Amino acid sequence: MASITKYTKKDGSAAYKFQAYLGIDPMTGKPKKTTRSGFKTKKEADLALSRLMLDIDKNGLSKTDNDNITFKEVYELWVDQYRHTVKENTLRMTKYYFNDYILPSLGKYRINNITVAQVQKAVNKWAGQVGMYKLMNSYVSMVYRFANNSGISNIDPAKKVIIPKKKKKVKAQYEQEDGFYTRDELRTFMDCASKVKDLKKVVFFRLAAYTGARKSEILALNWTDIDFTRKQLHINKTLAIGLKKVIVNTPKTEASIRSISLDDETLALLKRWRKDQLEKYLKLGINTNRPNQPIFTTYRNTHIRPSAVFYWLRDVLQKNDLKKITVHGFRHTHASLLFEAGASLQEVKERLGHANIKTTMDIYTHVTEKTKEETADKFLKFMEN
Repeated sequence: MASITKYTKKDGSAAYKFQAYLGIDPMTGKPKKTTRSGFKTKKEADLALSRLMLDIDKNGLSKTDNDNITFKEVYELWVDQYRHTVKENTLRMTKYYFNDYILPSLGKYRINNITVAQVQKAVNKWAGQVGMYKLMNSYVSMVYRFANNSGISNIDPAKKVIIPKKKKKVKAQYEQEDGFYTRDELRTFMDCASKVKDLKKVVFFRLAAYTGARKSEILALNWTDIDFTRKQLHINKTLAIGLKKVIVNTPKTEASIRSISLDDETLALLKRWRKDQLEKYLKLGINTNRPNQPIFTTYRNTHIRPSAVFYWLRDVLQKNDLKKITVHGFRHTHASLLFEAGASLQEVKERLGHANIKTTMDIYTHVTEKTKEETADKFLKFMEN
């Protein structure tokens, strides 16, 4: 069904426009309507409408409408397919980059009219706002690749973009100021953390410092992941933020799936928390003696959000005036101290679950540089004595 109406333009002159129902879009399954305006006479509008309907009959709706489809509309088609290929937390972050950066820059433009210059300008802007601008350009290219495969477009301006260099190299966490602890600093931190009243927080810090496991790996642990007989901790999942809730994921790489040996003090602390958890939650009417019971839970016995750990750490640091460290910094602290204790590259790589030996080597290089500095100090003291 279509209608042609007369209207008045901004300059006061008369013109005609038509509105037409085009049918169901085979790509989206949704009704498709269109409005075309600017015709000088009713006859011109009627002729344009007839040509449009004839084109749809001949070539189909999607092909006819490709010239008008926007980048945002194609993104919505692409993301419906993309969601089935990635984990929920990855989808959440992808949608964040599109909603906050990519779509505000490109979304309203017709996908076939976007130029390399437009995408280049957008990428240059993102480079000054967020560190993942190269990934965001790749996302733009993924939408275009989908459009190419779907017959919507035959271009990809993102491929020709020149990626700006980062103004300042982002250092590894262990290279950042206060990014890791020495042995004495770690001892001081653990002494302060042990005075925290909530035992589960003490257990978390102990596992972070004495196993080198990732925050997401520790928070995903169940009691069945602790082998008290063999003195081992089994890492086989991670905790992440999904679209609407906290979710448990499989690890990113096979190397992340591993078993970590535990010392007797850590095991004793875990046993204490297991007993306390059973008693504390039983008073709340919650049975924690069940299969797959998480080690770290809220008062409702649900998984703790990863962001909560930031506040646990901040409280310990501020109350005791300790040197700043991030939660991830304990992982690098553990690796650094392992090297100082004489562990091999392979041992550290396997314990931390690094997929790439280069990651382990970066930490090793940092430790050996520190050792070189200490060697020079030792020589100076020897000469002065």
